[in-house]
Amino acid sequence: MLPSVDTNDELEEVVGDEALLRPAAQDLCGQLGLAGARIVRFPEGSLPVYAVGDALVLKLYPGFEAAEAVREARMLSVLWGKLPIPTPRLHAADQYKNGWRYVLMSRLPGEDLNEVWPRIPRADQERIIVEAAEGLAALHALDAAPVVPITGPPDWGRFMAGQRAGAVEQQLSGGLAAPWLEQIPDFLRAVPLPTHRRPVLLHTEFMREHLTVDPHDGWRLTGLFDFEPAMVGDPAYDFVSVALFLTRADPRLLKLFYEAYGHPPFDHRELMAYTLLHVYSDLNWYLRSLPPPPRQDLDSLAETWFGAGG
Repeated sequence: MLPSVDTNDELEEVVGDEALLRPAAQDLCGQLGLAGARIVRFPEGSLPVYAVGDALVLKLYPGFEAAEAVREARMLSVLWGKLPIPTPRLHAADQYKNGWRYVLMSRLPGEDLNEVWPRIPRADQERIIVEAAEGLAALHALDAAPVVPITGPPDWGRFMAGQRAGAVEQQLSGGLAAPWLEQIPDFLRAVPLPTHRRPVLLHTEFMREHLTVDPHDGWRLTGLFDFEPAMVGDPAYDFVSVALFLTRADPRLLKLFYEAYGHPPFDHRELMAYTLLHVYSDLNWYLRSLPPPPRQDLDSLAETWFGAGG
């Protein structure tokens, strides 16, 4: 039986203990009428996720992430059949034991885009970027007002103010070096974020790791998943993950994305600010993973990562 989990440290211990998790997943499958189904653990992710047979996916959430479990289930219901990119279909969601919750959803066909990206010809990479942009544009075009109670935040400006207040501490906890940390307060003060844009439904982690493609059908996009961190807010916020983890600081790909999305490029300093204010921001990790700037300052970094050239 799964133990009660109340902190991220406790969760990490449980997530790494397959001898504890697998019997729970099998027990839950039995309760869902799937006794005897083959279950295979997905190796990636911060939460336990299992393929159940060939058609289903079972995702487990600890008690302290109950809100995320409810949000993901509700978002799957809202989005099913609404986007040009397929999303998982919700089959069941409820409480399990000791505060744990689960979501049972359909499995998207294809392979992880991030894993197969190096094998994809450049022309197909560019077409995938176009398809992805059209999918994000469709997500942003949906009426977001009904889902605010599901996703939050109820007040985007207040939410951003809270992120500003904790921005330095968040980067410090990620191990960011002092020369970068010292620039953050002045940079954020110098970049006022717009307040006039229509709030949209945000994926918040629109990246290769959350997209699937079919290598046997011309590398077509076959799915978009992971809606537990969805929010409603400024559409520019979603372009942080687009630029960092989908186009990966490739200005040509980012330009294609903007063209297919149907919006002029957002100001690169604004996107740098949103990078620092993002819920999952870890600038130290980004600096290790992405092309380095010519100068060690945030303006140069903004130009390097968020420029949308030809």
